[in-house]
Amino acid sequence: MRPVFFLSDFGSEDPYAGVVRAVIHARAPSAPQFDLAHDLPPGDLRRAAYALFEAAPYLPEGAVVLAVVDPGVGSGRRAVAVRTRRLLFVAPDNGILTLALAEDPATAARVLPVPPGASRTFHGRDVFAPAAAALAKGVPLERLGEPLDPGALVRLPLALTPGPDGEILTFDRFGNAITTIQGPPPPGARLRIGERELPCHSTFSDVAPGEALCYTGSAGLLEIAVREGSAKDRLKLRTGLRVRLSGPA
Repeated sequence: MRPVFFLSDFGSEDPYAGVVRAVIHARAPSAPQFDLAHDLPPGDLRRAAYALFEAAPYLPEGAVVLAVVDPGVGSGRRAVAVRTRRLLFVAPDNGILTLALAEDPATAARVLPVPPGASRTFHGRDVFAPAAAALAKGVPLERLGEPLDPGALVRLPLALTPGPDGEILTFDRFGNAITTIQGPPPPGARLRIGERELPCHSTFSDVAPGEALCYTGSAGLLEIAVREGSAKDRLKLRTGLRVRLSGPA
């Protein structure tokens, strides 16, 4: 059995995530199941894409990754199963896989059929969970649906870059801003956001409480933080805001 790693925006107050896991267990009772995250901001594809990018390198080869952040559920958007060199993904074709596939490109994809009687608002239960269970049991990807050119998968307008220019990709729960610039920066570098320039350091304790800094986060991307505070709130940041890395002052 392949393990299944499950990411969603279903939260923990409602039974949605648990029901999806129950469907997988009913169809593949021996498959180990693990939660990646369920409290992502509802419908936030940028945050979900980053979460998959951050997690994917640490998942075991051959694992099934079930990713359900699906603001277009019930519409004409495709449901897909995707194979890469290392992993198998089951997800809506809405760009959620953009960053994960940039690092580990898709080698094959299939369009998942929507079975008769499936809920128009809960494809996680009725479409994605059965597909994830089938892959966990070793059913070949090619048996899950009609072929799809991996190049036709939907991509978000996001690109990771060595710099110097980039943008704020998303925020974590601490209010740290994650950018699209790949670190580490050169010694003494600074990050410009609008009219503000922040020094780049190794870690939060390199500045005094309440001060802002940039640093290389655990996923290898430059991040913006306020020590013991929220950079998002304190600096009034937003996703898509342009940033620029410069050399020493």
